[in-house]
Amino acid sequence: MTVTADFRSAVAHARRPVTLEANGVSRLATVVSGIPGAERLPRALVTLLENVVRRAATDDDAVRMASAVVEAGLAGRAGDEIEFMPARVLFQDFTGVPVFVDFAAMRDAMVERGGDPMLVNPQIPCTLVVDHSVIADEAETPCAVEKNQQIEAARNRERFAFLKWASRSFQNVEIVPPGGGICHQLNIERFCDVVTTDALCAEGAHACFDTLVGTDSHTTTANGVGVLGWGVGGIEAEAAALGQPISMLVPPVVELRLSGALRAGVSGMDLALTVAQLLRREGVVGTIVEVTGAGVAGLSATQRACVANMTPEYGATATLFPVDDETLGYLALAGRDGGELAFARAYLEAQGVFGATDGRAYARTLELDLGSVEPSLAGPSRPHDRVPVSGLKERFESSAREAGRNLAQAVEVEGVGALRHGAIAIAAITSCTTATDPAMMVAAGLVARHAVERGLAPRPWVKKVLAPGSHATQLLLERCGLAEPLRQLGFFTCGFGCMSCIGNSGEIKSCLKPHASELELTSVLSGNRNFEGRISPDVSQNYLCQPALVVAYSLVGTMDVDLTTEPVGLAADGTPVMLADIMPDDAEIEALLAAHCDASLFTEGSEGLLEGSKTWQAIESSSSSTFAWDPDSTYVRRAPYFEIARPSATFGVSGARALALLGDFVTTDHISPAGSIAASSPAARYLEERGVAREDFNTYGARRGNHEVMARGTFANVKLRNALAGGRVGGWTKNLLTGEVEPIFDAAEAYRAAGVPLVVVAGKLYGSGSSRDWAGKGPLLLGVRAVIAESFERIHRSNLVQMGVLPLQFAEGESAETLGLTGEETFEVEPIDLSGGLPTPRRARVTATRADGTEVRFTCVVRVDTPMEGSFLAQGGILPYVLESLIGRSGEGRA
Repeated sequence: MTVTADFRSAVAHARRPVTLEANGVSRLATVVSGIPGAERLPRALVTLLENVVRRAATDDDAVRMASAVVEAGLAGRAGDEIEFMPARVLFQDFTGVPVFVDFAAMRDAMVERGGDPMLVNPQIPCTLVVDHSVIADEAETPCAVEKNQQIEAARNRERFAFLKWASRSFQNVEIVPPGGGICHQLNIERFCDVVTTDALCAEGAHACFDTLVGTDSHTTTANGVGVLGWGVGGIEAEAAALGQPISMLVPPVVELRLSGALRAGVSGMDLALTVAQLLRREGVVGTIVEVTGAGVAGLSATQRACVANMTPEYGATATLFPVDDETLGYLALAGRDGGELAFARAYLEAQGVFGATDGRAYARTLELDLGSVEPSLAGPSRPHDRVPVSGLKERFESSAREAGRNLAQAVEVEGVGALRHGAIAIAAITSCTTATDPAMMVAAGLVARHAVERGLAPRPWVKKVLAPGSHATQLLLERCGLAEPLRQLGFFTCGFGCMSCIGNSGEIKSCLKPHASELELTSVLSGNRNFEGRISPDVSQNYLCQPALVVAYSLVGTMDVDLTTEPVGLAADGTPVMLADIMPDDAEIEALLAAHCDASLFTEGSEGLLEGSKTWQAIESSSSSTFAWDPDSTYVRRAPYFEIARPSATFGVSGARALALLGDFVTTDHISPAGSIAASSPAARYLEERGVAREDFNTYGARRGNHEVMARGTFANVKLRNALAGGRVGGWTKNLLTGEVEPIFDAAEAYRAAGVPLVVVAGKLYGSGSSRDWAGKGPLLLGVRAVIAESFERIHRSNLVQMGVLPLQFAEGESAETLGLTGEETFEVEPIDLSGGLPTPRRARVTATRADGTEVRFTCVVRVDTPMEGSFLAQGGILPYVLESLIGRSGEGRA
């Protein structure tokens, strides 16, 4: 759009903070409602507009980015690049540990440069919740919580000792120890404020929208209470924590307009599954979905959070609900200060975004009548494959037949009798998706109470897991008198963490284990993901639903059932008990919530949250300024990014060999280590050499704090197709020094020993898929200096630069194939001048020399797209850049 003088003047005016006051709270604020076009922007884009106007380094930058937001918003399309600075960062432990390992290594590097290590701290508030480590090894017993915590602590002692040190040593860091709950539920119960203050602002308390990024895709749960946030990779989160903005394109915003009201007996999870099905069908990948309409007012804040939690399952960036009286009422209930909430309301009103607003411009509008939503499940392997309760039997049987199962077959199970396909191996009330909503948890407890009253008994082959997302949820069940009937049906609390939702279900019942390949086993859980193999390797079909239905199906013992016509079981007197007989009505749920869900529930539920259990408190750890690395640790190792950084105003590559020659659409899953550690892999060899037994290998996810393991798993995906691997599929390549095909890590080590730098050559959309930090870190650790590809996925390209790896893009119409490259050439990249930030030249000459001495010369676009990226690359990556910046600002140490 054409930037007018009036627009420029309005942006300049907005950059002069005003003072807002409400209920005794007074703060500066950047108010953007006066910028032309702001009144018609979606609420999400008003948040981004305020962010770029407040955080821009110069007035010109503010005008440029503000115009990008307004132009894209009013046109209803994606816009130009902006720099977004979130107010805070949320971590879970699997993805958070390597970030804090990097921070600890930065402190060591500061000491080595003669500086003060205590200068190295996150610059904005960071919260890490240990929720991914607990496994339901013990279930259906009164001591399950304590035993699982003990096993978890023993299994993760090294990681936990490190995190405990980090919680004591770093500023701007809160770490919730294991057993506190799930990060996304705790985020809305305790940490979301709707309006917060800018931690980077030096001019006193400066109010701003509460925004965040998190290292888990379901960070979007916060969208349910009007807080804009989404999941990112570890490198982006690390950069944000260090005060560096996240580059992003202005996203298109799709309106989801709700009308009507949910019918009696329909839960927030039923709505979430319906929305996931609708939006996956309509295609909203990469957009922000903004929820509007008269139907919103009838949804509780936690029902909204349930819907927002499922955002990644339809590929959107966020699903933002408005902040209204319902939102503020929930936050007050959860313990927020009344004065702060009054100020938040005044701030949002000043920005023109409080409550329902009309006249906003959207890319398109989708509509949903809440009255059309019905009790549902989703499965057997995709969260958006919704099916009504009446259609489950047909869905299960169809999927089983596709898998080649004979539905008439029965298998004799020891101690149980004959079981057929569909037998439930795991029934889990778990996940921040549903445990966040008090109404759904009370409904589950009431189903258990009604079932016990009618004499129904648990099925012995079904493993029952109860993993509340916070202690407030557990306390609610206790206060309502519902914990005991759940226990009578086998649902003893196993722990406070993600558990079954991320596959931490533990082993299935021993009676079923020998028959896992013979039977089409199923699971039913109140979580957000049911991908094939995710819940348990022994389970073939996984179904998502509200917690009350989890209890009901656990009593049936099979998913091969239509509970609209078939009974849940037989009462003590032999009469059939139907689903309708045990499902509670809304009045029953509301009466219990009115009596027991009050502010004291959340106050008591959060007591000791940051102190942890006795098991956590017993873990030895220091509060020293630098971490005492254990040389024998196989979980936490000092990362070498500062030692291998090559600070230079010019970047060139000479005498490089290709580690891999890859095709199109190589994803971050192909690059980044994930899943179990194969017994024949270089990572397994590393662990065995250090005395780790195979049963203790754990997963790549659990060992993300050890770069030695992660480097050995880079490019080790079993589906990787590398043209240099001699036809072998997986993590193999040709060692061009010997001519032998060997594991990629082994070849990289041979090149390192010979002093040979490496490149990767690839096709279109290299690095597509989820943002994964080790897809950027791993290649660097293998010795890769540059990646030459036909095109890059945007975030992964940025991650490469942030790790000090040069992205080069073939000229339009050129590729390895058109140039006749085989990958066996020696590569030279001409020196690129980075002294001015942006690279000079913007197109670099590359020479590939064949074994016979002939040369292939071509020109590549240097994909270093901003001056800041040039500064990162010149220092060897974002971590060395931030370190040198800290040294420069403090005047300490040596450059």
